[in-house]
Amino acid sequence: MTGPSTTPRGEHTPRPGATWQTHLVRIEQLVDDDAPDPRPNRATRRAAARAARRNR
Repeated sequence: MTGPSTTPRGEHTPRPGATWQTHLVRIEQLVDDDAPDPRPNRATRRAAARAARRNR
């Protein structure tokens, strides 16, 4: 059995996307007053269903 090699390994190309810098960008969206309300997300819908079952 041989020991670890002291010769450095050659460089390799990083996988795609590994070196990308991500920036969180907040976008303000204007909603018309007459526009219908957006559908609530799943967690909100489930919480509302639980509350409705509890209040029966």
